[in-house]
Amino acid sequence: MTAALESVFVSYAGPDRAWAEWVAWQLQDAGYEVVLDHWNWGAGDNFILKMNAALASGRILALFSEAYFDPNRFTTDEWTAVLAAKQKLIPLRIDASPAPPILLPLLAPSLVSLAMDEARKVLLEAVAGPRRPDGEPVFPGAGSPGRLRGIGGSGPRLPGSLPRVWNLPARNAAFTGRDGMLMDLRQALSSGPQVAVQALRGRGGVGKTQVAIEYGHRFAGEYELVWWIRSEEPALIVDQLAALAVKTGAAQANTPPSEALDALAEELRTRTRWLLVFDNAEDPASLAPYLPSGNGHVLITSRNPNWQERAVVLGVDGFARSESIELLQARVPGLAEDDADRLAQELEDLPLALVQAAALLTEGLTLPQYFRLLDQNISKVLDEGSPDSYPVSLAAQVRLSTQRVAATQPTALALLHACSLLSPEPFPLHSCVGRGPETLLALAELLNDPLAAPKSLRVLAQQGLARVQDGRVQLHRLTQAVVRDQLTEYERADAARTAEALLVAATPGSAVDSATWAAWPDIIPHLFAIVPSDFLTDEGRDAVCQACWYLMDRGQAPLVLPRLQSMHECWRRQLGPGHHDTLWVAQCLARACSEVGDATLARSLEEEILERRRQTLGPDHRDTLGVASNLAIRLAAMGEIEAARDLSEDTLTRQRQTLGEDHPDTLTTASNLANRLRELGKLEAGMQLGMHIFARRSETLGKDHPDTLTSASNLEVWLAEMGAIPAARRLGEETLDKQRVIFGADHPSTLTTASNLANRLGRLGEFEKAKEIAEETLLRQQHVLGVDHHSTLITAFTLGVALAQMGENGPARELLEDTWERQRRILGENHEETLRSASSLGVVLTALGEIEVATELGEETLARQREVLGGDHPETLSSGYNLVIRLARLGRLAEAQQLGEEILARRRRILGENHPDVRATADLCARLENGNMGD
Repeated sequence: MTAALESVFVSYAGPDRAWAEWVAWQLQDAGYEVVLDHWNWGAGDNFILKMNAALASGRILALFSEAYFDPNRFTTDEWTAVLAAKQKLIPLRIDASPAPPILLPLLAPSLVSLAMDEARKVLLEAVAGPRRPDGEPVFPGAGSPGRLRGIGGSGPRLPGSLPRVWNLPARNAAFTGRDGMLMDLRQALSSGPQVAVQALRGRGGVGKTQVAIEYGHRFAGEYELVWWIRSEEPALIVDQLAALAVKTGAAQANTPPSEALDALAEELRTRTRWLLVFDNAEDPASLAPYLPSGNGHVLITSRNPNWQERAVVLGVDGFARSESIELLQARVPGLAEDDADRLAQELEDLPLALVQAAALLTEGLTLPQYFRLLDQNISKVLDEGSPDSYPVSLAAQVRLSTQRVAATQPTALALLHACSLLSPEPFPLHSCVGRGPETLLALAELLNDPLAAPKSLRVLAQQGLARVQDGRVQLHRLTQAVVRDQLTEYERADAARTAEALLVAATPGSAVDSATWAAWPDIIPHLFAIVPSDFLTDEGRDAVCQACWYLMDRGQAPLVLPRLQSMHECWRRQLGPGHHDTLWVAQCLARACSEVGDATLARSLEEEILERRRQTLGPDHRDTLGVASNLAIRLAAMGEIEAARDLSEDTLTRQRQTLGEDHPDTLTTASNLANRLRELGKLEAGMQLGMHIFARRSETLGKDHPDTLTSASNLEVWLAEMGAIPAARRLGEETLDKQRVIFGADHPSTLTTASNLANRLGRLGEFEKAKEIAEETLLRQQHVLGVDHHSTLITAFTLGVALAQMGENGPARELLEDTWERQRRILGENHEETLRSASSLGVVLTALGEIEVATELGEETLARQREVLGGDHPETLSSGYNLVIRLARLGRLAEAQQLGEEILARRRRILGENHPDVRATADLCARLENGNMGD
């Protein structure tokens, strides 16, 4: 044969793999050298190079089909490359789909609806090309030709033809997607000579059975025997295998089942090309006696993940989003892609849920109505619209699985019900072991017996109700919602108690203890999933308050504020306004309000808490003094610096007497007092107190303790304001390095230190480095804290100043104006940070030549600072200094001299003669007196 050694590359789409294998087999049997990707290319091969070589040598046989012309498939690159190179493409139709217009001129023989012998003849003629017959053609009436030589029982039959021994369920005509999974499954099953066992594992409704049915039909031509065994009840497997033994002739109808199974096992050992499908098998040990040996394939579908000892597990999850959209739009005419996408997301791309939704939408339910019903009663919605291809609805599947758990493991049922009220995120059950509550016996057994928890988790996993990994349990959102909706009133109350007990057991401890920080992210979503009224114990309410505090420490006050408001309202009504848990949540709420800029409400809450604490606990109780210390912070935030100082001094005195000099609460209040002294212009006193706090915290807590690092960061600020900029820079760099290691690069405290360091670098003339750090810090704060957080705005201010120092006055003006407007809106016109931004904006406007505008802004800013901060505040003095320069440039020399002398006197008194700011002010006043202002 002239073409005996000619190479043919078979180009096909994934869903047509069965056709590709049949075609390749027939060509190889006829003497051609065949290149088929999964026959010739292995792991580690370069796919692109292999494909390029295949397209460049020999001829290309293209299996035309609907899938082949999908523009998103690699086949498009194959046939277009062939045409571009002006190579010959041998087309062969395997379905009736039209080809693209550019390919219509090609003669494309069709294999559609042909018998196998005729299909082989058409294939070989297409590859060989046209030729004259060697002899006289057969008379057309002579009848059908016999079976062609070379087709034996060892080769694949024509795709689509069914084997003689066959009982698969009907194929789902609306089957969608899963091409990649089917190809992976085919590759896994056909990769070795021994019996291959694959387990399709996934939760109920994910489409495991449909994948198995589609596989059996799509690759039916590869098998001589395909048998479906319903395996929910192991006791029924024997009769189904005995029926197979009869069908193959290995046993008679009256053969005892045990003998029939032995005969079937022997038959399968001597056969090849057979497939057994065990559908919905749940217990590997129960199925093990029925798994055959030999050169065949076994496919298992199961909710149970524990098949590793019996089979290779292939996880079946929800659809890819594109597959979900394709299914919905195919079943619901006119459904927009955005609506399909939203519906798929709500239903977690779960095939059964999508099919049920499509059925309801085609029966007249509108999409808004469907979403509304999902919110109201998801279990009821997911009980409707069940298709014929699924035995029961998704809700019914969950209900049946829950009943099985209840019958076998009541402790697992209690865990399931509790998890239905938690977040759909993985719950760290491992962190609860040994901490079970004595009041809930089922939970105490689950948590206190090391063997009980794994047993319960195993039961939930076997029923496909939960995903279990590394001691964590996770319910899928839909499963969770259905279980929750199916709870009775009594069951829900019991589940709430169990959920709260689980949360208390999993809570790592105080949110301010750095040893607990790593554990909080795992538990917070679950604490926030519980409605406030379901927290019935002090321990549960404390846990959720600690979670809020943890998040506020990381700049997430806007996130927790609505939650705290709801908790406060609920507990105030449920427990009373004076209950200690009501006061605890009120304290958290006050902090959140303060951090989002509502200082008035924060102060009101703190004042009420303080009054109630004094009445119930006394003025010197630790909790009372803690509230007083917080109230002083609120007063300072509202500009009442002197009142804040007085309250801090009184609180500090009481704490020293009752708690001791080195108690953490005492040192915290002392730190806040040092800040108040600085704000009042008493820098030396503030710095001395700050240094004392830093020393005490270093000794009692350690140099790397979070509180010690906070003191170091504060001390850096005081050093800078005292003019010791190089020392401030060194301390800032050292502190920042430690905070990045201990807190992380995105922790608010770390970012504050970085922002301060950028400021110091700018003052030292290292403008490029200052700009670089400020830009990086600003991006991190915008991501972590938000664009309007007060710390973010401080860094934006710092970056604006750095730009101005580098002469980039246009960008500096734009950034400072934006920052100032945000601060005016969020913090108020008279806030210290707002006024500081206004002052620096005036400097930039001056540099841009807008001196009159800058002067007007400077006069207004100075007046506000004198009223709010006082005449001796560093920011007030800085604004006054800048205003002197503008007044002089406008020719208002008398006003400039008068203001300059005032600023100089105040700075000398506060900072001393040798401070850089004092020397700069003295130089300015001398030039004013001599009339030598220059530019």
